Amino acid sequence: MEEILSIASRLSDGAEVFQITSSRTPVQFEANRLKQIQTKESISTALRIVKSGRVGFAQASGNIKPAELVNMALETCQFGHQANYQFPPRTPYKGVEIYDTTVERFSIVDMVDTGQTIIDAVRSHTPEIICEGAISRSTATCRIANTSGGQVSYHRSNFSISMDGMLVRDGDILYVGDILSSCHPVKEYKGLIDEIIRQLTLARHNASIRSGTFPVIFTPFGVSGALLSPLISAFNGKTVLDGASPLKDKQGAHVFDSKFSFYDDPTIPFQPGSTPCDDEGVPAVKNTLVEKGNIVQFYYDLHTAALAGTESTGNGIRNGGLPSPAPHALIINAGVTSREDMIKQVREGLIIEQLMGAEQGNILNGDFSGNVLLGYKIENGEISGRVKDTMIHGNVYQLLREVAGLGSDARWIAGVINTPSIYCPAISVSAKS
Repeated sequence: MEEILSIASRLSDGAEVFQITSSRTPVQFEANRLKQIQTKESISTALRIVKSGRVGFAQASGNIKPAELVNMALETCQFGHQANYQFPPRTPYKGVEIYDTTVERFSIVDMVDTGQTIIDAVRSHTPEIICEGAISRSTATCRIANTSGGQVSYHRSNFSISMDGMLVRDGDILYVGDILSSCHPVKEYKGLIDEIIRQLTLARHNASIRSGTFPVIFTPFGVSGALLSPLISAFNGKTVLDGASPLKDKQGAHVFDSKFSFYDDPTIPFQPGSTPCDDEGVPAVKNTLVEKGNIVQFYYDLHTAALAGTESTGNGIRNGGLPSPAPHALIINAGVTSREDMIKQVREGLIIEQLMGAEQGNILNGDFSGNVLLGYKIENGEISGRVKDTMIHGNVYQLLREVAGLGSDARWIAGVINTPSIYCPAISVSAKS
C-alpha cells in the first residue's frame, strides 16, 4: 500500500488506497448432511486517484505491481466524475469492538457438530423435512491510506449460522428458516432451533382468507423482507439528490407515525454491521434518520455529500467499485407490546414471516407487492393456520404513517437490521378462491 500511495502521489493531485485481506471458512450442509468444507482467502486493493480535477479508479485482486495499478487508475481519470471533495485527513477514531480472536480458533469439527446438531433437532420434530444451511467463520483486515494524511487499519470477525428447511407434503411446499450472526462465535443456537420449530408448528394446518383489506402483523423477518428496501432507497443521499426519493423535500417534516424511529448505528459492539469508519476513512457514527416520525437526515458518502452541499455521514461503502452511500446497521425502535398481545387484538388478519417478490414493486415510490411465502391467518385473536395462494400489496409510507403497534420482540436479522414486529391496521390482501 505504501508503495502504491507513494507512486500515485507523485503522478496525481491526490490519491487513496483501500485494501482488504480476508479469510472465510464456510461449512455447508445439504439434504440433511454435510456437503462441503472450504477456506477462501483473498486480498483486494483499490486505488482512487485525482488528476486534472477528475477521479480515476482501479481495483485488483491478489498481488499486483504498484506501478501497474497506478497506471490503470490514471487511464480512467479522463472518464471519471469531477473531484469535488477532499480525502479525509488523519482522524481519531472511536473504538468499536468488532474483532474476537476466538472466531478463527473455532474448530471446523465444532462447526460441523453445530450444523448437524441443529439439523437433527429440527428433524426430531419433523422427520421428513429437508435441511440445508451453512456455519461460517471469517476474519478480515481493512487498511485505508490517502495523500491527505488519513490512515486507518482495523480487524473484524464474523460468525454466522443459517439454516433453512423445505417440507413437501401432498404437492404443497413449505419453507422455514432462521439466521444468527455475530462478531463472536455463536455458541448458543437453541433459539434458532426453537424458531424453526415454531414456524413448522404454526404451519401444520392450512387456513384461508378472503380478498380484502385486513390488519397485518409483520414479524422481524417480515419487516426485513417487505418494508426495508424502500426505506434504504429513500434515505440514500444519492436518491435524494437525484430527486427520486419521495422524502426529498421532507427533511424536518412529520412523515411517519410518532411511534416510529429509525437509525443507522455502526457503533454497537460485536455486531457485524459495526465499524470504526466507512470505506473512505470517515468516522462512523450513529445517524438518526427518523425521530418520532420526523425526518431528521439522509446518509451520504464524500462525493454525494459534496454535490448536496453537506457533510459525509460516514456511509461511503464499497461494493466492488467506487464508494457509494449505504447503511451499516439499521435499527427500528422497539415497542412495549408483545407479539402475542398484538395477535389478540386482531379479529381477522395475517402474520407475515416471508414475502416472495416484494422487491419487484416500485421501490422508489415505496410500493411493495409479493406472494406470502410464509404467513398465517389470525382469527378471533388466535393463529388458525398457514395461508397459501395469497398476495399482499401496500406502500411503506402509507403503512408507517399509521402504525397500530410496535412489538417488544426486536431482534437482529443477518446483522443488517434490528427490528420488532410491526402491526399495520390495514393492508390490501388478494387471495385465490
